[in-house]
Amino acid sequence: MSSNPVVYGASWCPDVKRSRALLEGTGVAYDYVDVEEDASAEKLVRELQNGQRRIPTIVFPDGTHLVEPSDDELTAHLSR
Repeated sequence: MSSNPVVYGASWCPDVKRSRALLEGTGVAYDYVDVEEDASAEKLVRELQNGQRRIPTIVFPDGTHLVEPSDDELTAHLSR
């Protein structure tokens, strides 16, 4: 498991872009994996979501994850 949050997404998705911008804007280091280029990443996302593939899915080093978080939800999770 990475010591950084991992953002699973796709380059075309505006919600992925928004979440990545929030992380970058607050100086949070993260790893990014494009689910359209990595079949194992897409499989993980689907496992976390009972078969769905909603993005962004952000997995944190403590094992928690958020799916399509709003900026407020992501900020609150980061400040825990």
